[in-house]
Amino acid sequence: MSMGMDGNRPRMWKVIAPIEKKDGSKFWLRVGTAFPNKDGSTNVYVDAWPTNTKGMIQLREMTDEDFGRKRGHDDQPPAPPPEPIPF
Repeated sequence: MSMGMDGNRPRMWKVIAPIEKKDGSKFWLRVGTAFPNKDGSTNVYVDAWPTNTKGMIQLREMTDEDFGRKRGHDDQPPAPPPEPIPF
C-alpha cells in the first residue's frame, strides 16, 4: 500500500467541491474521502454532491492537519474533551 507524505500512514485524499457564494467568491467543501487499492486503483467515497458545482470535484492529499495532528507536536497530550451541555 502506498504511504502518505509522512510515511507513517496510508495515503488518503479528501474529496472537495468548489461552492460559489452569493458574492461570487468560493470556498471548498469536503464531500468525501478517497483511498488507494492494492491494485493501484482508487476508491472514492462521496458523502454529498453539491448541485451548484457543475459536477466538478478535486482530490487533495490529506495532511497531518486534516488528521487533527500538527507536525512536530505529536508528543503533546490531546486536548481535554469539551464540557457536556446541560439540558
